[in-house]
Amino acid sequence: MSDPALHVLVPGPLEQRTGGYIYDARIVDGLRRRGWRVAVHELDGRFPEGDPAARAGLRAALAGLPDGARVVIDGLAMGGLPALVQAAAARLRIVGLAHLLLADETGLTDRRRADYTASEREALAACAGVVATSGHTAARVRARGVDAAAVRVVPPGTDPAPPAPGPGPGAPPRIFCAATVTPRKGQDVLVRALAQVADLEWSCVCAGSLTRAPAFASEVRRLAEDAGLDARIGFPGECGAAEMEAFYDASSLFVLPSHFEGYGMVLTEALARGLPVVSTTGGAIPQTVPPGTGMLAPPGDAGALAAALRTLLAPGAGAGERARLAAAARRYAAGLPDWEATAEAFGAAVLALTATPAAGRTGRDR
Repeated sequence: MSDPALHVLVPGPLEQRTGGYIYDARIVDGLRRRGWRVAVHELDGRFPEGDPAARAGLRAALAGLPDGARVVIDGLAMGGLPALVQAAAARLRIVGLAHLLLADETGLTDRRRADYTASEREALAACAGVVATSGHTAARVRARGVDAAAVRVVPPGTDPAPPAPGPGPGAPPRIFCAATVTPRKGQDVLVRALAQVADLEWSCVCAGSLTRAPAFASEVRRLAEDAGLDARIGFPGECGAAEMEAFYDASSLFVLPSHFEGYGMVLTEALARGLPVVSTTGGAIPQTVPPGTGMLAPPGDAGALAAALRTLLAPGAGAGERARLAAAARRYAAGLPDWEATAEAFGAAVLALTATPAAGRTGRDR
């Protein structure tokens, strides 16, 4: 098929600097380079809650598409509004894009988690198919009742990168954490862990938006101040690509203390640069960071995270351990797909999942 057309619906501006939006944007760019005619629809309103503006935006976007159109809807935009997806499924070929299931977010009440589980199950069942960004997320999608034949796994690409030079001769080891400062990302756990290794030499940069969960971001910075670490831990906020590249280059190791990840793109970006990874066993992380390339602690366990950091920061022996993990990280990352391969795989998945003119249901009860 030449020049296939695709409509991509995302909540808010596509250029946002989070893993899910970066994935979406790289896919759009890659498909366009392959001749796809891709129209991006940026939806107003609050998602996934689905306030009146969000409902109106999603309803209008779907109603404005021609019958039989191929549509990819980011899971954040559709999971809380299943009725709108169901209403459009009879005339559109809808593919859900699952980065992280709504119920896997940290800090939800039991009621909210149950509501999200139910609404997302309904939204996914109305789709012609689902693209998941990891095998772990695909399993979570299937657990929501989606037929395995209607699920495709398309992991993020990883840009090739030279080894990170590090902070320079004589400088203490630099720890880099790249994540929006929100409860799920666990920066509070990281600060508590760093307080336990304050006797060692290190500096740390936590790059990521401070405005998505401002109360939590303030709490994390207060924890750093209370521990006497505010001069050693920097919080530059959301950073552009060039700034992020500079932070990676100046780092000795990478830390992601998340409670749960659907994939964790920053982890493979770190591995590609030969940065040893300290992270958790939350969600897909053990599949993203294979044995021998990093050290993983239970989510929320500041003591275990501190023990891993101490191993890699210890005078003398820490440098050798970092070098061993760095070499393994580079070897592993060399075999990861780049974004061109990912865009190709994504396009093939969409074509396969939308091969029939009518959408159909993904649920096992169809």
